[in-house]
Amino acid sequence: MARPEELWIPLVDEPIGSIVAQIQEEDPELEALVSSPHRLLAFRTFAYIRVGLLFGELLIEHDVGSSERSATWIEELFAVPHHRAAVAREVRAVAEEIASDPSYAEEDSVGPDDEVRRRFREFAKHRLEDA
Repeated sequence: MARPEELWIPLVDEPIGSIVAQIQEEDPELEALVSSPHRLLAFRTFAYIRVGLLFGELLIEHDVGSSERSATWIEELFAVPHHRAAVAREVRAVAEEIASDPSYAEEDSVGPDDEVRRRFREFAKHRLEDA
């Protein structure tokens, strides 16, 4: 297992990273699929690449108007409902592929599991009662 400082999670400040994060927030099941640090790293890496490729295809296939708005061409394409659905499907496909990869089977989740949460609630309850 790699040490935490060896894990590199890209900080993306571009539209693709924001779009992938938005889709991830909108679909709670995605969090469960990519719940370990290595899965999350692989998910973000491949989701950014594949969503970028999809947007490239969409740009070639569809004209993007030169609007007066400050939106980028990616944001304009993403605003079209069927393009948005295609991007969401691609992000989900990446998450499902990462989740089914056997090389990540033994990894722990990023956060505490249900048993740890239950024990903490009991501890906090007793601690507050004693105070």
